[in-house]
Amino acid sequence: MSQHARPNSHATPPEAAHTPQSQPSPSNIKRWRQYLADERAEAAVYRDLAQNREGEERAILLALAEAEGRHEAHWLALLGDHAGKPKRASARSRFLGFLARHFGSVFVLALAQRAEGRSPYAKDPNATPAMAADEQIHEEVVRGLATRGRNRLAGTFRAAVFGANDGLVSNLSLVMGMAASGVASTVVLLSGIAGLLAGAMSMGAGEFISVRSQRELLAATRPTQITLAAAPKLDLEHNELLLVYLARGMSREAAEHRVAERMGLLSCDCDPSLSLQPDLPEEEDQHEAVGTAWGAALSSFCFFASGAIVPILPFLFGLTGVAALVVAGVLVGVALLATGAAVGLLSGTSPLTRGLRQLAIGLGAAAITYLLGLLFGTAVG
Repeated sequence: MSQHARPNSHATPPEAAHTPQSQPSPSNIKRWRQYLADERAEAAVYRDLAQNREGEERAILLALAEAEGRHEAHWLALLGDHAGKPKRASARSRFLGFLARHFGSVFVLALAQRAEGRSPYAKDPNATPAMAADEQIHEEVVRGLATRGRNRLAGTFRAAVFGANDGLVSNLSLVMGMAASGVASTVVLLSGIAGLLAGAMSMGAGEFISVRSQRELLAATRPTQITLAAAPKLDLEHNELLLVYLARGMSREAAEHRVAERMGLLSCDCDPSLSLQPDLPEEEDQHEAVGTAWGAALSSFCFFASGAIVPILPFLFGLTGVAALVVAGVLVGVALLATGAAVGLLSGTSPLTRGLRQLAIGLGAAAITYLLGLLFGTAVG
């Protein structure tokens, strides 16, 4: 990690970047002061996050804050008397600080990961190569911390996002298709309510079965401890213990070594590299990434319902016709942008790009359904 790195012998020291005889230009002073403010803000973000963590994660975050402090010292040395009053950090850094102080969630780490990845130090001649390398390593450190949170959220979050988007798109499409066919607004509203209830029940039941089935499949693939109990009773000349380890993917050499251990023929583990110990449970709980069946089902049910109610809100408040459809489309569009942005934040990618993708897919599906409703209404009429 960069906080333990030693100074780079090729780094440009602050005094070499600009000498006392050469005054920095106004543009340099402005840029350096912004860097200084951002470094202070980022260090504060890591310290705020550390307050909600314990053990190793807390130590890592505090070490990152310390590293940002070293960067802060670099810009202070360059600025000298030009440092002036503390400058406001960038809007992105202030937003990160707000989230870190009030939420401290995995979304903050995902945003911090993106911020570290966009560091300008690699192209700035006044930043040392060691500082640029620090920022690159910081991105990987924060990615690792964010991954822990993503793994804890992955199963239920997937069901929640999928449920909300399915509710938004499917019920908007249903409402627009029914409205385009020419039926009364009360029929459109009842269809939307029926779609909400039916879809939420279907999503909840489907997620429960899906997650439960996936967990059962994972459990079925985990090696058992049977080799420990059966090995002492096996025929020394004719036994299938070797086949067990070959079937688990071991090389023949490693499998034979493991069999000898299990049969008690080796008094010591002379070559630990051959002892893969497939009988022991994996350190990483694969179920954690899948989520619990009840959690996924409840999350999917609630989020589908919360998404599906949005397209029928205008009808619930008395709007009819084209006005109701336009308001429904706008409300759903905003919700799709929000859910897409949440996915982008969690995955460490562009929230805007993910939001626009969700918007295009959702409104595109609704538009196609509306056209089909027009065709159906014309044909029936």
